[in-house]
Amino acid sequence: MTSATAAGGPPTPAAPKSRKSVTGTRKSVAVLFLLPALVLLGALVVYPIGYSLIRSFYNQSGSGFAGFDNYEALFTDEGIRTALKNNIIWVVFAPTVATALGLIFAVLTERVRWGTAFKLVVFMPMAISMLAAGIIFRLVYDQDPDKGFANAVWVGIHDTFAESSAFPKAHPGRESPLVAQSGGFITKEPVRTGEAVALPLVGVAPDQMPDSAKAAAAPQADPGKITGTTWQDFTRGKGVGTLGGVDASEFGYPGMKIEAVKDGKVVASTKAADDGTFTLPASADGAQLRLPASNFKEPYNGLDWLGPSLVTPAIIGSYVWMWAGFAMVLIAAGLAGIPRELLEAARVDGATEWQVFRRVTVPLLAPVLAVVIVTLMINVLKIFDLVFIIAPGSSQDDANVLALELYRKGFSEDQPGIASAISVFLLLLVIPVMWFNIRRLRREVRR
Repeated sequence: MTSATAAGGPPTPAAPKSRKSVTGTRKSVAVLFLLPALVLLGALVVYPIGYSLIRSFYNQSGSGFAGFDNYEALFTDEGIRTALKNNIIWVVFAPTVATALGLIFAVLTERVRWGTAFKLVVFMPMAISMLAAGIIFRLVYDQDPDKGFANAVWVGIHDTFAESSAFPKAHPGRESPLVAQSGGFITKEPVRTGEAVALPLVGVAPDQMPDSAKAAAAPQADPGKITGTTWQDFTRGKGVGTLGGVDASEFGYPGMKIEAVKDGKVVASTKAADDGTFTLPASADGAQLRLPASNFKEPYNGLDWLGPSLVTPAIIGSYVWMWAGFAMVLIAAGLAGIPRELLEAARVDGATEWQVFRRVTVPLLAPVLAVVIVTLMINVLKIFDLVFIIAPGSSQDDANVLALELYRKGFSEDQPGIASAISVFLLLLVIPVMWFNIRRLRREVRR
């Protein structure tokens, strides 16, 4: 804008007005309001990143320049290589499984009356801290089926189809007619029809005998057959009871399997009754009686969830338990925005529910699914708490991830240079994912 002089001379430019922001606020005032946030951002984000970058080029003491030696260690140190491999497994599987479960839950709960309550239950783990979730799943994965829920379920399923032995500790006592063979026991001499055979065992405490066990009955001879008794030849109290003889307080071994073996072949077999008695046909004449190893098999104790081979999948399972609810809520919000006319039109055209889901619902949800997957990918790249809490010391090396290795190098092993290099490497891994997410969000805004 210009103004003219009184004498009619050339116009002079007007004084420039102070510049304002798009909201009408002066730039200087806006800067003053933003200054505290900028100071905090610089102190808590920019400075640590810059210092870590510089420190990554120095040696352990920080007194000498190390060049790229610390970065070289990222690909030569065995622990860091294991951590990098596990991080790749985390990035590939954890976001995918959590998003898939969230999608399934969101779609299936749309049509049920109690869908909101179900979503609430699935989302509740998000209210639990990583530390608390780690403690919970450390107990869930406990090896002892009496403590660990996972093994309690697994052992229950296993024992439904393959019953465990009730006598894993049973073995022959002194002056026994049995000798060890292939994990079981066999009589020293062949048996004959009309003979009553005593097969005494020890090693099972009276309070650990099966509930079906009854007082042992002495073997009675039967012409044309082989009879006998297998029992717990032990009576509480010093000097009480007859060695090799059935006493009133002793119990039989119910269900004990007995095989008659001739020339290495089983010619007859039976199981002991609740009082330990058994009968074999005449075909067992001249055979040796064998108590096979299946009678003394140790009870199935479940899987070693936190062992070297399963620890990483087990921890990923706990992560999915926490974050599937997050994925479900975001996807459910996306589902609410899908025009129902499109779904109904597909059904009218003869599409099945699976075809509607695969060809209509999922493509329309693609932007939401991308947000969920990218968010979870960024999250798992820096996973630390669950691995540190759940993995026991013996398996922590096998479950190692980059964030945990950063902590170990920086604090346990006193190698701040390598720890700083790991932090810079993690930042470089996260930046492309964040850039992709920001670029996609801007594209969405333009639409």
